[in-house]
Amino acid sequence: MSQLSKDFLWGGAIAANQAEGAYQEGGKGLSLMDIATAGKKGVSRQFTKGVEKDVYYPNHEGIDFYHRYQEDLALCEEMGFKCFRTSIAWTRIFPHGDESEPNEEGLKFYDHLFDEMIKRGMQPVVTISHYEMPLYLAQNYGGWANRKLIDFYLNFCKIIFERYKGKVKYWMTFNEINSVIFMPEVAGVVDRSQADFKQRSYQAAHHQFVASAKAVQLGHQIDPENKIGCMVLTLVKYPLVAKPEDVLLAEEKMRYGTFAFTDIQVRGHYPHYVKKLVERQGIHVQIEPEDYETMKNGCVDYIGFSYYSSSAATTDETVEKTGGNIVSGVKNPYLPTSEWGWQIDAKGLRYILNRFYERYEIPLFIVENGLGAYDQVDENDYVEDDYRIAYLKAHIEEMKNAIIEDGVDIIGYTPWGCIDLVSAGTGEMSKRYGFIYVDRDDLGNGTLKRSRKKSFDWYKQVIASHGENL
Repeated sequence: MSQLSKDFLWGGAIAANQAEGAYQEGGKGLSLMDIATAGKKGVSRQFTKGVEKDVYYPNHEGIDFYHRYQEDLALCEEMGFKCFRTSIAWTRIFPHGDESEPNEEGLKFYDHLFDEMIKRGMQPVVTISHYEMPLYLAQNYGGWANRKLIDFYLNFCKIIFERYKGKVKYWMTFNEINSVIFMPEVAGVVDRSQADFKQRSYQAAHHQFVASAKAVQLGHQIDPENKIGCMVLTLVKYPLVAKPEDVLLAEEKMRYGTFAFTDIQVRGHYPHYVKKLVERQGIHVQIEPEDYETMKNGCVDYIGFSYYSSSAATTDETVEKTGGNIVSGVKNPYLPTSEWGWQIDAKGLRYILNRFYERYEIPLFIVENGLGAYDQVDENDYVEDDYRIAYLKAHIEEMKNAIIEDGVDIIGYTPWGCIDLVSAGTGEMSKRYGFIYVDRDDLGNGTLKRSRKKSFDWYKQVIASHGENL
C-alpha cells in the first residue's frame, strides 16, 4: 500500500461565488462577485454600482450548485472523495454584512449542504471568506481598509462556528489572503484608481491578519477540535539564470509575495523584512497596541495553499513574460505552457511543499491545483482530457515524493474546480478545470447538464488505490 497516511483527504474544491448561483434566493444579499461581469475586465469594477440591466453577470446563476448540490456531491461520492472544499457565502448569512442577527434560511442551506457531504462520506473543508464579501460593506465602509470590518467578520465567524460545530472540522480564514496586495479590488476592496490605494491595501491586509488571528482563537474556543488554517496563493519563482541578481530577485518575490503572509499567520508577528518594506515605501499602517498580542495568540493550525504554475525572475526587462494565477512572471525556457500562458511545473509543487515545511514544520493542505483548458465535448457529452490527467498525475507524483521521500506532512489534496465553474478572474466558463463537464458557455447558454470526463474515472482509480494507481 501507499505510504500516504490512511487519513489522507482526497477530494476536490469549488467556491460559493463561482458555483452556487441563486444570487437573490434564500434572503441572500449582493456580494462583490455579484457585480462582476464576464470578460477579462470583470474584476476591475466600480463598487458604487449595483446590478445593471442588460449586463451579463455569470455568477448570478453560476453552475446552479445551489439547486444541484445533491447531484454534484453524488458524482463526487462516485469518485470516492474523502473531503469537499467550498466556501460559505457571507451574504447568505448576513446580506449586508453588518447585521447583528443572521439569515436563518442561509444557515439552513449550509446545514443541508454539509449534512449531504457527511452522508456521502466527505469531510467539509470550508473557506470562510472567498472573494465575496458583502457589496454593502464595500460601498458603505470602504472594505477591509476600515477596521470595523474585523468585528463584522468575527460576528460571521461566531455564527458559523457555533452552527456547524461537529460538522466542519477544517476551516480557512481567507482565500489566497496575499491577493489583498495583488488583486485588492476583490480581496481587500481597494480601488486602484485611488491615489492612496497601496496604503489602503496594506491597511486592509493588516485588518485581515488581525481578523484571522481572532477567528482562530474564537474557533478553538467554540470547538477545540477545529483545525483552522490560512490560505495563500504560492508565488514560486526561479532565477532565470545563475546571475546573483536574478537569484536575489527571485527570492525577494517569493518572500514578499508568499512567505510574508505565512510568516505572519504561522509565527504570529511581522518579520523584519516586512517592516523594512513598509518603511521604504513610506507607508504608515495603523496598528493598535493589542493587535500584536492578538496575532501572537492566533497562529494557524495548518497552511492551505493554491499551486498551479511557476515562473522565473530576472533583472533583464527585455525577456518574454508569461501568465499565472493572478501574478505573471518571466517565461522559463525549460517548462511547457498551458493555453492560458501558465507554465506547467509539477516539480515546483514538491519545491514549495519543502520550502513551507522546512520553514514552519506544521501540516500543509494542497487545496487548489489543476489545469484550466479549453475542453472539447463530443456528441456523447464526453471530454477526452488526457492533458488534464497528465498534469494532475505529475503533480500527485511530486506530492507523494514530498511525503514519502522528504517527510512533508500533508493533510490532503483537493484539485481546483472539480466541477466546471465560473472563472473568478475573467468570468469565463471556457477555462475549465473539472472532472465533471457542465454544459454552459461564456455567454450563459447551455442546459447545465453534468457529464463525466475521462479524468473522472482516472481520479476515481487514484483515490481507490490511495494514490498508488496513477
